Parts: sequence; C-alpha cells; structure tokens
Amino acid sequence: MNVIDLLSREQQKDRLPDFRTGDTVKVYSKVIEGGKERVQMFEGVVTVRKGAGSSESITIRRVAHGVGVEKTFLLHSPRVERIEVSKRGIVRRSRLYYLSEKVGKAARIREKRTQK
Repeated sequence: MNVIDLLSREQQKDRLPDFRTGDTVKVYSKVIEGGKERVQMFEGVVTVRKGAGSSESITIRRVAHGVGVEKTFLLHSPRVERIEVSKRGIVRRSRLYYLSEKVGKAARIREKRTQK
C-alpha cells in the first residue's frame, strides 16, 4: 500500500447518503465567525459530482433572493458535518450546467416519487 492511499482512506467518511446529480440535498457545514464555530445549512440541487476517493466534491446550486448561488463542497472534508437528501430528481445527465441559464419554472427538475 502506498502511504498516500493509506492517509486518504483514513480521512474518508464511512456513512454518506446515496445521492446523484439532480437530487436536492441539505449540506450542514461548520463555519467559523470571529472566534465561534457554528453549523450552517445550504440546500440546493446537486449540479456536479466529480472526483473519487477523499478528493470527491459536489457543487450545489440554489436561487437566493433572485440570484443563483453555487457552492462547492468536498464530501470528505471535516468541515462538512452531514448531508441529507430532501428530494430525488430525474435527470439524464451527469453535469447539469444548463441549469444556470434557466430561470423560474424552467429550472425545475422532475421529482422521483418513492413508495413509503
């Protein structure tokens, strides 16, 4: 085993939910303001999921006050506390870059209904 592989395997999180591009997720991340640390939630649609292993990252997009905001998170970062899946989306692409040009109802993604 390579030393780098061992270190990256140590830092990976065990329990990440199953989600794909097009799903709506809530990411709870730790934010430091001043001397205090708090947890901040960011909810949006997963537009990109790339990388593998400890360097895997996701990009989440949401519209806040009429302005599109995209934020990238490293999945296995210690700053990311947890991830929750809100909705499952039905998409046919792995990268949803076209969403940045859509506005309003055109930017919606069909939701996959699940039996409970």
